[in-house]
Amino acid sequence: MSLTYEFYVRRAEAAEAAADAASLTNVRERELRSAHAWREMANRQLMIEAERIKADEVRAERRAAEREAAEALRMRQAAQD
Repeated sequence: MSLTYEFYVRRAEAAEAAADAASLTNVRERELRSAHAWREMANRQLMIEAERIKADEVRAERRAAEREAAEALRMRQAAQD
């Protein structure tokens, strides 16, 4: 998990604590909206990280396939010479 995700979660928890401590309804609602927004950002960060991992895997597979194709081409060319 990234520091960004952890930061978002900490901010959501702080907003929830502020909402619990608020005596005014409008302050409580504001803090709950804030907590919700921070949670959404944390979830979005998790999705971004998962997509980044998938993209890295796809790139690694593509590079491996390109290396194999290049090696096969070199071997065919060497056999023809």
